[in-house]
Amino acid sequence: MIRDLLGKAVSMGLGFAVVSKEQAEKFVDELVKKGELNKAESQQYVDDLVRKGQEAQSTLEEKVRGYMRQALHEMNLTTKDDYVRLTQRIGELERRVAELEGKQPEAGQTLPPASS
Repeated sequence: MIRDLLGKAVSMGLGFAVVSKEQAEKFVDELVKKGELNKAESQQYVDDLVRKGQEAQSTLEEKVRGYMRQALHEMNLTTKDDYVRLTQRIGELERRVAELEGKQPEAGQTLPPASS
């Protein structure tokens, strides 16, 4: 019965997922006052409630990260790594073209060093 109550408390949503220890203690104290939990077990249930809340929050955060990664992937956006790689590639191609044309870089234009 008590395990069900704790499970329901954690399942109440994000509000309980970020439960503080003080809030958990208050919740468990109410259960003790109602006679649904004895005092000796109360600290264990506080710890369980806080731990389950932290686990629920971590799970939710990971799911949100996953949804965000998937949404960004579906939007077909360029990543920072892609941008850096492409910028380096463009610089290398500009250097090669200038080399083939026998030109020096224009004033203010710096060409990246050739990569091996």
